[in-house]
Amino acid sequence: MMEVHVLASGSDGNCTVVECDGEAVMIDAGLSCRTLMSYMDREGVDPRMIKSILVTHEHADHVKGVGPMARRLGVPVMCTLGTFQASSMGAVDYIPYDLKDCFSVGPFRVVPLPTYHDAAEPNAFFVETDKGKLAVVTDTGKFDFRIEHALKSCDAAVVEANYDLEMLHNGPYPPSLQRRIEGEKGHMWNRDTGMALKRTMSDARKIFLAHLSRTNNEPDVARETVANITGVRRLKIDCLEFQGDTRTFKVKGRRRPPSRSLSAPRP
Repeated sequence: MMEVHVLASGSDGNCTVVECDGEAVMIDAGLSCRTLMSYMDREGVDPRMIKSILVTHEHADHVKGVGPMARRLGVPVMCTLGTFQASSMGAVDYIPYDLKDCFSVGPFRVVPLPTYHDAAEPNAFFVETDKGKLAVVTDTGKFDFRIEHALKSCDAAVVEANYDLEMLHNGPYPPSLQRRIEGEKGHMWNRDTGMALKRTMSDARKIFLAHLSRTNNEPDVARETVANITGVRRLKIDCLEFQGDTRTFKVKGRRRPPSRSLSAPRP
């Protein structure tokens, strides 16, 4: 099976490690190198397994530790040219990719999926191995058909449920920031995430809600909203509970009839 280690998820920092057959990729590194090494040790992640760091976009809560981690682990950083040019990673072994392309890292076949966010060239990731398929989709104001296809195809989804609309409107953020968060290049709210998951429903798919706002959301609120919309039992929907919380779960591939893979070459 694939193993997914969610080491951090939220405005304080984001990092997910995906492991399969003794190799791993790290998606984002938005905390200090020291903190991430500590969290990896807690979750039983051998740093020597990591073959590359994949970066979704240049915001600090996703790239703060990318340069130090890449140098510490001796691995390349992979992201779009727009993300790299907008980041300050220092001296790293940089490998670019285009959003129209798929690429491989060890046993992982990776499809970058364009997202809608106020960043230079942001993307989500669909990660596939012979053991399972994972979608990691955060920091986007909407899910387009490509992202929903990934959600439908995956065995597990680490998917953004950033805010509760009522909490956002009644919270401390000024109207300008509220509009930015609600906008098409902002973040997903619990209801819209639930609706997307319902449209792409699969009984066997693991749901992990990610990037919850510490100010405008609560784990219980996010789980309850998504559970009510999708009909998935609340206990089957997971997320991090507090700052410093970490989680590991397994991804079990499903038997499927032959079909065109999401990672097949695009026209």
